[in-house]
Amino acid sequence: MGFFEKLKNGLFKSRSSFFGRIRSLFSSGVDEETLEELEEMLICADVGYSSTEKIIERLRAKTKEEKIKDPDSAVVALKEILCDILGKGKPLELGSKPSVVLVIGVNGVGKTTSIAKIASNLKKDGKKVVLAAADTFRAGAIEQLQIWADRVGVELIKQSEGADPAAVVFDATHAAVKRDADVLIVDTAGRLHNKKNLMQELAKINRVIERELPGAARETLLVLDSTTGQNAVNQAEEFKNVADITGLILTKLDGTAKGGIIFAIKEKLDIPVKYIGVGEGADDLQPFVPSEYVDALFE
Repeated sequence: MGFFEKLKNGLFKSRSSFFGRIRSLFSSGVDEETLEELEEMLICADVGYSSTEKIIERLRAKTKEEKIKDPDSAVVALKEILCDILGKGKPLELGSKPSVVLVIGVNGVGKTTSIAKIASNLKKDGKKVVLAAADTFRAGAIEQLQIWADRVGVELIKQSEGADPAAVVFDATHAAVKRDADVLIVDTAGRLHNKKNLMQELAKINRVIERELPGAARETLLVLDSTTGQNAVNQAEEFKNVADITGLILTKLDGTAKGGIIFAIKEKLDIPVKYIGVGEGADDLQPFVPSEYVDALFE
């Protein structure tokens, strides 16, 4: 099964609860009453108030300007607007050898499994990957990452629980160079309850990377659990205040009926979604392609 089919299956809840009903909503035309119903539907799908208002406003103008009456044309117009909001997909910036990917996120969002899945994807693309276990204060985090590293077949650089995360990253940068690795993926902490400590920790890690790998391409990815809805937006805002986030990983889209959260996040933060996850398998996390995502919401 290709990823688009997995994506369609994964978005079944969102499609059956909200987006799949839009075509029938347009069956009697696109008037103000229909737009009001659509507005309510989008808000319930966690698209967000601000995003929904912009979508409705643009659809109203587009249908009037192009004299759209039939349901199919109205759906096409709406899909074009949704794709435009999401923008173009942005792949990881991996322009140096090694490149560095820092991954952050609170407990339970799927951070460790996302790291393993990205490593698996990169390995299939022919890249050599090294992982660094720099989330040293969460109980079991190192062991969990080791299990995934063994499963995927990549090397993990680690120290004991409670070790200085920057020291782990120091070791990992040298290991990545020595192993001629293409990508170093660093599992970092996500303790939002103490923002000052988190900010200092990330700053220290970044200083080590700058010193040991000068000029290395660097990504900082935030993992968000889509099943938490608007709380995911709040988390992203909080992390944006303490880290230079370059992209998002949205997990567990197969577990929510509110797949519209991706639009709320994009509108509120303007941070590109780089990966989406629709299952537990290694191939169930893939680079985000906006047009495919929108198609899967409706088909």
